[in-house]
Amino acid sequence: MTYCLGIITRYGMVMAADSRTNAGVDYISTYQKLFDFSCPGERVILVCTSGNLSMTQGVISGLNKDIKVAADMNLHTLPSLYEVARYIGGKIRSMVEIDQAWLKKDGIDAKCSLLLGGQIKGQEPELFMIYSQGNCIQATSETPFLQIGEAKYGKPILDRALSFETPLEGAAKCALLSIDSTMKSNISVGPPINLVMYETDSLVVRNRLLLRLGDPYLAEIRKMWEVSLREAFERIPDINWRHNLEKEPSEDIIID
Repeated sequence: MTYCLGIITRYGMVMAADSRTNAGVDYISTYQKLFDFSCPGERVILVCTSGNLSMTQGVISGLNKDIKVAADMNLHTLPSLYEVARYIGGKIRSMVEIDQAWLKKDGIDAKCSLLLGGQIKGQEPELFMIYSQGNCIQATSETPFLQIGEAKYGKPILDRALSFETPLEGAAKCALLSIDSTMKSNISVGPPINLVMYETDSLVVRNRLLLRLGDPYLAEIRKMWEVSLREAFERIPDINWRHNLEKEPSEDIIID
């Protein structure tokens, strides 16, 4: 399992991913899940992967190959980020068509999903989620984040603390706390954590971070967040157990 996150705001974009692909009592493996295909000054292309590892590695390999051989259609030639998303979707479909039947025989799930974020010169930054079927959805100012993988534990903080107007540094901290909350609740998500912050119209990724297991900053934000949550919890007013008894009698009368 994994957890990857993309956030888009008025000021730019944040992409984050863990690196754990398998977890058990005596076996943990890690693989990179955030990839940078950018051409500085022309376009920024960031991709996060989740799901069947052989599928996602096959897709990434195909994307790299098309760039290397200068194929007519590749990440550096397509004129819009939407067309890039559809092109990546086609790569996913091709991998699924080749391998799905054989994987199914052994009960192996071939599904995968990817996040695509970035900006092409002269256009606005965009963020997409691409499904195994090859179709995609786009983040908007009303829904400024997309998640793939083990998403449920890290979603509450995003819902409560994040908006399209959130400054980039705040969005980056929100992304780290979202991943940390997921790691706290699910052993299948874990470091190293890759984090990228991109500023709109810069057309170059200037801020990137790799946080390994035991990193002091990761430990510090976890401790501060837990202390802050406990303090907020302790400030919540006590429950008024007589609340229902204090209602007007007429409020409890039901007329058919």
